[in-house]
This record gives sequence, C-alpha cells and structure tokens, in this order.
Amino acid sequence: MAATKIATVPRSAAVKRRVLNRDKLEADIADVAVRVFAECGYEGTSIATIAEQAGLSKQNLMYYFPTKQALYERVLDGVLDDWLARMATLGDPNQEPRDVLRAYIQAKLRFSREQPWASRVYAMEVISGAQLYGPQIQSRVVPLLRKDIEVFERWIGEGRIGPINATHLLFAIWAMTQSYADFSAQMALVLNRKQLSRKDFDDAEAMITHMVLSAVAIADPRPAHV
Repeated sequence: MAATKIATVPRSAAVKRRVLNRDKLEADIADVAVRVFAECGYEGTSIATIAEQAGLSKQNLMYYFPTKQALYERVLDGVLDDWLARMATLGDPNQEPRDVLRAYIQAKLRFSREQPWASRVYAMEVISGAQLYGPQIQSRVVPLLRKDIEVFERWIGEGRIGPINATHLLFAIWAMTQSYADFSAQMALVLNRKQLSRKDFDDAEAMITHMVLSAVAIADPRPAHV
C-alpha cells in the first residue's frame, strides 16, 4: 500500500503567514486602543478595557503588548507616521509656494477629518507634557520641522514669499488644522449639529489657506468663504 503524501507548506511561507497575521492583529488592537486612549486618556485606560473592546482576553492582548505603555507607544508611533507623512508635502521647494501651502493645509485638515481619535491622542500626550513620548517627538518631528523652515527661508531669499517667522507660521497652521479634530465636539455644539460636515472642513480649508497665503504676501485667487 502506497504511503499517503501529505502536502506541506514551505517553512518560509508558513513563517511569513504567521508574521502577516500577527501584524494584522497588532494593527487591529492599535485601532481599538487609539479610540480608548483618546476617550479616557493614558491614566484612565486599562489593558482590560482595550482587550474587551478588541474581543480578546487580557492575557492574549498582553502576549502582543506586554504593557500599557508599549501599546500606547505603538499607537503614537502610528499617529506620528501618518502625521509626518502629511507634513512631507512641503518637501519640494521648487514647486509654487501657493500650491505647496494649499496642499499642506489640505493634508493636515484631512488628517483631522479622517483620524480624529489619533489627533486627540497625540494632543492629550502633548498637553500632559509629553512625559511618555517626548523623546520620540523630538527625534522625529524636530528634524522635519527644520527642513520645512529651510524651505520657507529659501522662498524668502528668492523673493517668492514675504518675510515671515516660519516656525511660528507652522505652529499656527498646526493649531488651526488640528483644532478641527481636537475641538470638533465644541465646534459642533456651537454650530448646533451632531458633528462637523464635509462642508465645514472645506470652509475651514478655504479660510485657513486664505489667512496663510495673506501672511506670506501671496494673492489667493480663491474666495475665503464658500
């Protein structure tokens, strides 16, 4: 009687599948955690709460993230990855400043609209003094900020924009765009609606863009009010 051959999965393929499955599960856990951290803050959040909302046992979740701080840092790593990717729109100083600044503001507002929980987690960490994530912010945000400032200085030197304190202009853009995530509940209350609409974000984009272009002495052909 011939022996039955059992199909085997190549070891490398099996390992790759396990890694992919683990990556997906960790990403799913982080997606739940970002909302819980945004709602409850770091101190008010427990691993047990995140595990329950993720449909896992506490022990199972801790296999992937042994401590609450490890999970918190993973969440903030993801937030910063996305945030910095959108900041990179200032990377080409050869484009027209008007187009670059418009795209930058668009990207920052899109982050606030699409990732409000992520924006709030980051804001809460910074407001609390960045006690747990300060070194990562310094090592990742500061170098990119300096590059962005160099772009502004080049534009100023070439006479393409008016003189401006680029550092504080960028701070102002961050504050204006991120407030549409961090303070969206207040805005919705004032506007007497459940949540901000797409038109609210479009109006914000037009107004912020107009303000920023005016600040750097660039005429804005589009209206500030929709």
